[in-house]
Amino acid sequence: MTAVTTPPEPPEATAAAVEAPAEASGRMTHKEVLQALSGLMVGMFVSILASTVVSNALPRIIGELGGSQSVYTWIVTTELLAMTATVPLWGKMADLYSKKLLIQLSLGLFVAGSLIAGFTPNVEVLIFSRIVQGIGAGGMSALALIVMAAMIPPRELGRYSGIFGAVFGVATIAGPLIGGLLVDTSWLGWRWCFFLGVPFTLLSIFLLQRTLHLPATRRDQVSIDWLGALLIITGVSTLLVWSTLAGHQFAWGSWWTVGLVSAGVVILAAAVYVESRVAEPIIPLDIFRNRTVSLATLASVLVGVAMFGGTVFLSQYFQFSLGKTPTVAGLMSLPLIFGLLISSTVAGQLITKHGKWKIYLITGGIVMTAGMLLLGTIGQDTSVLVLSIYMFILGAGVGMLMQNLVLAAQNDVPAHELGATTSVLTFFRSMGGAVGVSALGAVFANQIGSLWTERTGIPLGEGGGMQVPNLAELPAPMLAVIKEIYGIASADLFLIGAPFAAMALIAVLFIKEKPLSTLSGDERLAAESATTPASH
Repeated sequence: MTAVTTPPEPPEATAAAVEAPAEASGRMTHKEVLQALSGLMVGMFVSILASTVVSNALPRIIGELGGSQSVYTWIVTTELLAMTATVPLWGKMADLYSKKLLIQLSLGLFVAGSLIAGFTPNVEVLIFSRIVQGIGAGGMSALALIVMAAMIPPRELGRYSGIFGAVFGVATIAGPLIGGLLVDTSWLGWRWCFFLGVPFTLLSIFLLQRTLHLPATRRDQVSIDWLGALLIITGVSTLLVWSTLAGHQFAWGSWWTVGLVSAGVVILAAAVYVESRVAEPIIPLDIFRNRTVSLATLASVLVGVAMFGGTVFLSQYFQFSLGKTPTVAGLMSLPLIFGLLISSTVAGQLITKHGKWKIYLITGGIVMTAGMLLLGTIGQDTSVLVLSIYMFILGAGVGMLMQNLVLAAQNDVPAHELGATTSVLTFFRSMGGAVGVSALGAVFANQIGSLWTERTGIPLGEGGGMQVPNLAELPAPMLAVIKEIYGIASADLFLIGAPFAAMALIAVLFIKEKPLSTLSGDERLAAESATTPASH
């Protein structure tokens, strides 16, 4: 239930009221909001970029540092894992402490991780640096949405969410392009994939200091549930480590699987027990009594599995199956960017204009599922034009779904739970992404290894699966085999991901559309406090 109910308003009256009352009520004007969001947008861009900029560079990085296909997956997964596991903690702290300070702290961690990664001497240090980057990125990805909800009413949030959805999408998909260009530029190289974000992150910290001004929200006599946070992080990490290692370090049906899965489930059960009994839980369990939040959370998990699980390995398909350079592979990601950019921006503007949002969730689910199925037909002979159309369709579906799930949930919870609700959705979407990358990465590595042995008769070495190939050193017959097997394995990933996209569509069908509030998060919080002054 929403804490402050708002009767439906005629579209004409609402649209006219969007700007006028802002100044009279002390609410920030459109120009002031854009200025305040400038630092957030830069920070969001570089933090998400960190997850994707290495994707086209990874084949070169792993080759130079002597890693395997499983290490490839680990470098992607550890950053997602750290981001996922720490999002609830960042979200809870945002309900208690200065959001501005927390965002700057998260960006500082990101700078530290980037510098460690840039100077890494081996894959072990690189993996550690990705964990540090992930903790910072987790704070940024959750806090940016929380700050937006504090400043902007849900009724107006569409146009700003569209901008942020576009920033998220461009950073997610432009990363491979930038990474490819850096790798192919001899006087820069792959280390600049990590150094590049440092000056932009420092710029974001500076802009936030200058432009972001939020009312003080410090609450006394409260504490962070550190035990609950530790249990959540440990339980989620245990399950993600299992999904990453199963299939090549040990068999899916082995005792290792039984032990890790059992341990993860028991630890998470203990986390639920602790969270249900503390005064300030990291994840307030009662928010799941809200139907909109529960369904949006489920859909976010499924979108994360489908989107990240399928697209992370596209760069290998471009380079190994289609024979493209890292730079060209990055350019080939542009249709996905444009699809996401156009759909998220247009949908956001239309939501603000008309106040209707569910139709975009449904349409996004249908289009995303269609895109996954179409990409499940690709192979080594797929034309660039056909591939671009399929990728555009997938991007358009994701763009309509991702940010609007957050909008629907934020509109339907009390203002004092905005931070927790937003972080829960971000957490579960990231967890879905981490599970998708790790599990589908294991499937991908196994498929590559099995097809290689089947086609060549050459058995794989011990531990970690097949080495990531250096195409320049392969003889023509083996190069032909590599192109074929990477094409088959890449298509299979999208076919596996398509049912998850379809299940996300089913989840959003059951979300009930409710009128968007015309009050910002801070205004709703003030109204709630006035009604129930003893609530905090």
